[in-house]
Amino acid sequence: MSETTRKQERDFSPEVNTLLPQAKELAQAGKVQEAVDKLLVLEKQCRNASDTPSTTRVATAILDIAKDAKDFDLLNSSLNTLSKKHGQMKNVVEAMVKQTSGWTDEIGASAGTERWLQTIETLRTVTEGKIFLETHRARVTKKLAAHHEALATSNPEKRLESLQTASDLLSDLQVETYSSMERDEKTQFILEQMRLLEAVAREKDKVAGKDSLADGEAEWVKVRVGGRKISEKFLAQKGNEYYDLMIQFSLHYNSYLDVAQYWYKVWETPYIKEDASGKGREALENIVYYVVLAPHDNEQSNMLHKLFTDPALAKLEVHYNLLKCFTTQELMRWPGIQGIYGETLSATSVFGPGNEKRWEDLHTRVIEHNIRVVSQYYTRITVTRLTQLLDLTTAQTEETLSRLVVSGTVWARIDRPSGVVTFSKRRSAEDVLNDWSSDMNKLLGYVEKTWMTMNAALAAQTRA
Repeated sequence: MSETTRKQERDFSPEVNTLLPQAKELAQAGKVQEAVDKLLVLEKQCRNASDTPSTTRVATAILDIAKDAKDFDLLNSSLNTLSKKHGQMKNVVEAMVKQTSGWTDEIGASAGTERWLQTIETLRTVTEGKIFLETHRARVTKKLAAHHEALATSNPEKRLESLQTASDLLSDLQVETYSSMERDEKTQFILEQMRLLEAVAREKDKVAGKDSLADGEAEWVKVRVGGRKISEKFLAQKGNEYYDLMIQFSLHYNSYLDVAQYWYKVWETPYIKEDASGKGREALENIVYYVVLAPHDNEQSNMLHKLFTDPALAKLEVHYNLLKCFTTQELMRWPGIQGIYGETLSATSVFGPGNEKRWEDLHTRVIEHNIRVVSQYYTRITVTRLTQLLDLTTAQTEETLSRLVVSGTVWARIDRPSGVVTFSKRRSAEDVLNDWSSDMNKLLGYVEKTWMTMNAALAAQTRA
């Protein structure tokens, strides 16, 4: 028979009202076990009679007595035993777990870390596999994960081990499926899972060294999976911790356009936008840096031009001019870019010390921009002249041009024997004929329009 269909056979409230004061007096007199034994007898009677309120009062009183006596072994054993009693009601177990969970901080402060850990593990054992206790288990596990993360800070030699333990504890919780947990709390749990996964991934990458990042790859993938569990629309009202995590994730893979898009979402947050000299300025500057670092495609081009027309950008003169260089169909000379913007960019966290690769990527984006400009103005150009315009060697020019052709950014063919680059496709006879036909139609249209205008003018003159 399920708990919902069990009927209360008897009300033990009078017996509970009588015995509870007596048990507390015995406990205060030092006879803790005797007090607990008396209550256990009454607890069984209440439970067998399906008297949930009375059973709850007795069970929580037993835990109260053990806690007040600072007998934490008795507290943990009583919680474990009472929760496993035959026919124990869910409400009773939940009340005991909630009560004990509220004492964990006090137990840690008064009895030490070891006792605290014992209580935490008891709570995790009691709540394991019980759907109606999944939220309580998640909260207790979060405290245990925080404990292991603190150990990582205090003991650098075992930092990775402690962070891994903390991450594994939280990652085992599928909070997105918990119906009893509020959406806000679910979001915070998932963000915490992502944060710990990133911490583990970075630590593994650091241990593996710069030449091998494979060890942390599994954690980075899990971060991406965690990010998909969160609604960005909901996050817009709650802060930007999610975007900070996703920015770090995207930077790991050098996905500059994704970074720019996440920074744009941060900047769109009302209170960020209002902070024009603080976080808002930082967000807008970072959008500029990463959008120009991103490889050219339709999405990047749209974001580039959208940002350039934003009135807020005009207030940042250096960043406005940098973006203008990439939106204007004119050549940029790399030495000039370095001379004008080098000092400003070097002072930022994006291009500062340790970020030499981003300087290389920026140089690459300037070269690619110049090739696109050249392809707009030239149908044919010598390789020698092209290398002069790009400030590159012949090999670098051919390599960059080939990469852009493969990606579909430009159309070009290199004739090495003659040293000529062609930017226009060879047109078939059918294409030429179609263009001629189109031009003839336009010409006839203009002639007809002119004839009608002249006739109208002559008619008006005749009437006059």
